[in-house]
Amino acid sequence: MTRVLVVEDEPQLVRALEINLRARRYDVDAAPDGETALTLAAANPPDAVLLDLGLPDMDGIDVMRALRRWSRAPILVVSARSTSDEKVDALDAGADDYITKPFSMDELVARLRAVTRRGDGTGVAPGPGSGAPGRVSTPAFTLDLLAKKATRDGAPVRLTPTEWHLLEVLIRHRGRLVTQRQLLQEVWGPTYRTQTNYLRVYMAQLRRKLEADPSHPRYLVTAPGMGYRFEFEV
Repeated sequence: MTRVLVVEDEPQLVRALEINLRARRYDVDAAPDGETALTLAAANPPDAVLLDLGLPDMDGIDVMRALRRWSRAPILVVSARSTSDEKVDALDAGADDYITKPFSMDELVARLRAVTRRGDGTGVAPGPGSGAPGRVSTPAFTLDLLAKKATRDGAPVRLTPTEWHLLEVLIRHRGRLVTQRQLLQEVWGPTYRTQTNYLRVYMAQLRRKLEADPSHPRYLVTAPGMGYRFEFEV
């Protein structure tokens, strides 16, 4: 069974989550605070985490950063914090998705299923030298990340070093939203974290070179105002 770690300090909500998740054949561990969550996660690595940000002993963002040092289990933030900046901060820290309280149980379970499907099933972060796959083949194009070779419909496509770097970050997080701020910091550096025009230009170039229909991209997908995803099941 899929093991879910629920990190939440509201007893009634914890009870409701436990009942609904176990009815859907999830195995559930519950932690009322950040310290207990990290202890439980180390003892019984979860396949997914439902994480509240407003915990009594530490901020949920700090819990997430601590988990991300060793775990790649999908993290679904469940929080009353609802501003765009707060959501972006959580996504930057390693969240896979974000749902705002109050929520419907059906929506939460659907999102949990989605982030779990996108996970690799190991729950453990890759070691040095791993991460993005060395080769990605879609019906439209093929990328050899090690040799830095791209083809579309069998013909070679020239990509710049910056375009390769941008692709590598997106592919490393495939299926997950990567925020504009994270992309800018990883590809261009911390002094460019607000230069979103860079991303618009380079993403347009990549779509023009790789997508069959650049105006309706299938693989290089925009989440308006938030970031981008590389959508492809390997």
